[in-house]
Amino acid sequence: MIEEFEAHRARLRAVAYRMLGSVAEADDALQDAWLRVSRADTGDVENPAGWLTTVVARVCLNMLRSREHRREEPLERAAAVTVADPEEEALLADSVGLALLVVLDTLAPAERLAFVLHDMFQVPFDEIAPLIEKTPAATRQLASRARRRVKGAPAPSADLPRQRRVVGAYLAATRGGDFDALLALLHPDVVLCADRAVLPTPEPILVSGARPVAEGAMASTGRARFADLVLVDGQIAVAMLEAGRLRVLLRFTFDGDLISEIEVIAEPDRLAGLEPAIGHTM
Repeated sequence: MIEEFEAHRARLRAVAYRMLGSVAEADDALQDAWLRVSRADTGDVENPAGWLTTVVARVCLNMLRSREHRREEPLERAAAVTVADPEEEALLADSVGLALLVVLDTLAPAERLAFVLHDMFQVPFDEIAPLIEKTPAATRQLASRARRRVKGAPAPSADLPRQRRVVGAYLAATRGGDFDALLALLHPDVVLCADRAVLPTPEPILVSGARPVAEGAMASTGRARFADLVLVDGQIAVAMLEAGRLRVLLRFTFDGDLISEIEVIAEPDRLAGLEPAIGHTM
């Protein structure tokens, strides 16, 4: 069955990515599923591709439910989280459709599973139903409800793909300590505003100009290793984590393809107030 898993890896990864909306989490789900498959008694499996799809889907469902449970702890993740290549993330998001990924993230876990497996991968409802402990009829209703929400959802900002590309490049440059690449993403008159929790200062921090802002970003290279792209009120932002907890949020304003303003939020009360608006990454 391990050979079958490898033969179907591309499809299984596609299922996991559409379920989770994140390359890193999709790869984590595949690793978990591979371990389960390697330990399972598969002698009676008649349809390896279908069975493997349900294994991956079950892992993803558990991850989605865990994500929902952790809403009380902002964007909690393992401290040693593996961050995907932003270019690969962008390519996969484009292959699915960024607008669809944004809408999928609004669905409840069971709705998302029913919709993704049936509408995107043609898995019959009677095979999906046991995964969510529903009857096939109830599963059909979940998929139908999800379908209506997907069709009726307002379209996200048309600027979202460009935001994702620019902010993804900003995060990659910060992680890699690439000063010149970072400088190229900033408007010459960019302004960075940071609240008092970022550094122990009596007043908020205000930095103007591309070079000073880029120099300041270089100081956060280590923290950027544990950062990820998120959606805040429909706009791309960067969440920085420490010990699995959200510590800093960067919000961006754009002038064409350049970043014209960066707001750095670290005050716990402000982060807590923004938490309900934070959506998962692409």
